[in-house]
Amino acid sequence: MYALPLLRSGYDASLLRSLRFIRYIISEEVLQIQNGVDITVMYTDPSGKIKTFEVNSRELSSSWIWQNSLSTNHAQKVVRQHEASNEQLVNRTQENVLNGPQGSTKSSRDQNQEEMNEFDPAKLKRQYLRQKRKEKRTAELIHMSRDTELRMRNAAIERTKHFVNKVKDRYSIWRIEYRNPQSDSTLKLMKDQIIMAKIYASIARSKKDFNLYDSLMRHIKESRGIITDANSDNELHTSALEQAKAMGRALSMAKDVLLDYNELARKLRAMLQSTEENINSVKKQNTFLVQHAAKTIPKPLHCLPLQLTTDYFLHNHARNEMLDKYKLEDNSLYHYAIFSDNVLATAVVVNSTVINAKEPEKHVFHVVTDKLNFAAMRMWFIIHPPRPSAIHVQNIDEFKWLNSSYCSVLRQLESARIKEYYFKASHPSSLSVGNENLKYRNPKYLSMLNHLRFYMPEVYPKLDKLLFLDDDIVVQKDLTKLWTVDMKGMVNGAVETCKESFHRFDTYLNFSNPKIAENFDPRACGWAFGMNVFDLKEWKKQSITGLYHYWQDLNEDRKLWKLGTLPPGLITFYNLTYPLDRSWHVLGLGYDPAVDLAQIKNAAVIHYNGNYKPWLDLAITKYNSYWSKYVNFDNPYIQSCYMNK
Repeated sequence: MYALPLLRSGYDASLLRSLRFIRYIISEEVLQIQNGVDITVMYTDPSGKIKTFEVNSRELSSSWIWQNSLSTNHAQKVVRQHEASNEQLVNRTQENVLNGPQGSTKSSRDQNQEEMNEFDPAKLKRQYLRQKRKEKRTAELIHMSRDTELRMRNAAIERTKHFVNKVKDRYSIWRIEYRNPQSDSTLKLMKDQIIMAKIYASIARSKKDFNLYDSLMRHIKESRGIITDANSDNELHTSALEQAKAMGRALSMAKDVLLDYNELARKLRAMLQSTEENINSVKKQNTFLVQHAAKTIPKPLHCLPLQLTTDYFLHNHARNEMLDKYKLEDNSLYHYAIFSDNVLATAVVVNSTVINAKEPEKHVFHVVTDKLNFAAMRMWFIIHPPRPSAIHVQNIDEFKWLNSSYCSVLRQLESARIKEYYFKASHPSSLSVGNENLKYRNPKYLSMLNHLRFYMPEVYPKLDKLLFLDDDIVVQKDLTKLWTVDMKGMVNGAVETCKESFHRFDTYLNFSNPKIAENFDPRACGWAFGMNVFDLKEWKKQSITGLYHYWQDLNEDRKLWKLGTLPPGLITFYNLTYPLDRSWHVLGLGYDPAVDLAQIKNAAVIHYNGNYKPWLDLAITKYNSYWSKYVNFDNPYIQSCYMNK
């Protein structure tokens, strides 16, 4: 252990008490002790008593550890610097004492300690290393080539592009509501006061206390006038607090006169029930209006097939034969199936697929539509053939095998029971009129185009594999790799949609029915129709269409699932679906405004499933560009129908 002696001088005791500094004498031997150094500091306190303080070098922070021994010359140099510094400090302090108090003892002590710390060996070592690093970095920057600098800059720009902060605004300290932790306390108070005032006003009226009733109703009106559409206290009128106080006094008077807890509870229950009924009514109305807006054909979408059909027959295009017929059954090519009655939507699917294909000449599109839109669909692709790809448009009514004696669902759709169930909401046997079931009152559930996906081998008997695409998707990447995916003997390749407890089998099927409960796992993961790879050889081998008919017959009374194609699809392809990587197919652009934009950009296919289709005015605006960039707005038909609507 090394004792550090206190510096003494010839000055008087007051000067000695005012000088609190430590003279460090550190030799090379001390620095080389590995187990630490015990340091004793001796000093005099303000009363003149001698005090000591002990500390071991190991107890100091890591920044004070000496990693390398300093040379003897360097250590001696440091000691001499300390001695010179201490002499300067003593002289300066003597002058201050002789000339009068120029500063406090505390400031003098801090200054002395500061100046002595400047020559501490560890601190000098850190400063030396820090300076070396700065010099090295400066040299690197000076000698950096222009190309390297550009690469660094571009890399930084790319990193900022991929940075996604989903809650960028949520915690912003500049937002009004975060200026005060209880930014809506007055607003909430006034709303609660209005509710209580309504209850007391109702009781007052029943007890014929009309003066109190009028007073409460006046305060309610005034409070409502102040609140209007405010969402926080900052949006309230300046008189809000005074109005809240006035309402409080009125409620206090009403409580003294009318308080009856039983009556109060009854009024609150009645008010709660009435509010719930109003909310349910508004929800039902909102669901109906959204459904109506989504399923009603807008004028431009109606105009386009009309003009195309007119020109199709006017110019006698019915005689036109398809070129490249040999491609329709060539299994070495990439085949797509699209079933749609929407000309513009189908055009976007085909156009986006061809544009993003690496070898478009190897792609063949098989489009099936209904009799009403067949001429328009053919006319569009006669005028705008997706060269060098091939396309074939068919009319579903020409499939002679598609009849009620063979197809269970067609037989059900033609029955009076299903039409009654679907259209007559007031009939006891009909679909519930609740807003949760309004989505099933959709014409697509009665269209065989929607159910044709279960008859792929019948529609394309010569093909071995094809890719099914919905008409509300957009292709953003080359899809040919899907034909090389090893599906492990599965029939259907699709992207799974279950996340935690969502979109599992119990969401779509009635597991209270023993037939469902015995054959399926309620926690099994659902998957998406819209982009599906179908192995038609395995389909035929495992008689998938027959399995579909079996379950469709069992559901004639709709006890297993509601209308639609996804529930029977989950049943038919149960344990026969191969899960594709999620990046192949991103869903939700037709109902979810919070789909991750990075996922959308990286997806091979994006799907506008939901009511907010991109060709409708109620579409989610931020997703429109992904679809509209594949629409040729210079086309004369589109100009005529969409620009002059």
